[in-house]
Amino acid sequence: MASCFARTLTRAVRPAARNFGPLGAPRLMQAAPLCIAEPRSFSSVAKYSRSEAVEKLDRFHGEVLGANWADYLYLVYNVPFWEAEYESLTLAIQPYLHEGEVGEKFKTTQEMMDVLYKCEDVRDHVNELCELATRASGFMGTGWQAMEKVENVDEVSKHCMEAYDSLLTTHPAFKPKIEQTVGHGLAILRSKHKFRWSTMHRFFY
Repeated sequence: MASCFARTLTRAVRPAARNFGPLGAPRLMQAAPLCIAEPRSFSSVAKYSRSEAVEKLDRFHGEVLGANWADYLYLVYNVPFWEAEYESLTLAIQPYLHEGEVGEKFKTTQEMMDVLYKCEDVRDHVNELCELATRASGFMGTGWQAMEKVENVDEVSKHCMEAYDSLLTTHPAFKPKIEQTVGHGLAILRSKHKFRWSTMHRFFY
């Protein structure tokens, strides 16, 4: 019986053993087809009542406006979700935009998102300038392994100040958020490089 079992096991294993190629010949894997990323538009069959749409708008506006726009890591984590919610909100609020109160609130929300993107761009640029200034001072400010300094830092600082003043002039209703991001960023940059801007007195410069 043992010999019969051995023959049966040999027959079962033998065909599988024939499929193996030589050890030195690697098996080539066929490359997967490339996927071309395309923009995806949001569509929904969900219908919201007026109270639900207004509540959705108020909740989104409050969450974005109450966030710390100066915290870049918080924005990295949350902005993609805000953008998806904003796209959904745009469709949900459409039937009620003719109402004065709802239309004005949605217009304010649109302006808020524009200001968020503008402030984020300027603050990111200021953060990069501060990082380059820190690296130019070397390891812990000792000058060891120091990187090259930014040669046109005066010109770049001037552009940042002009963007800051333009934001305050164009969007006066969002001055606290502009100060929280760009204004505070300029104050940090001022500690790395000496320059003057319109509200430097707020930071005791």
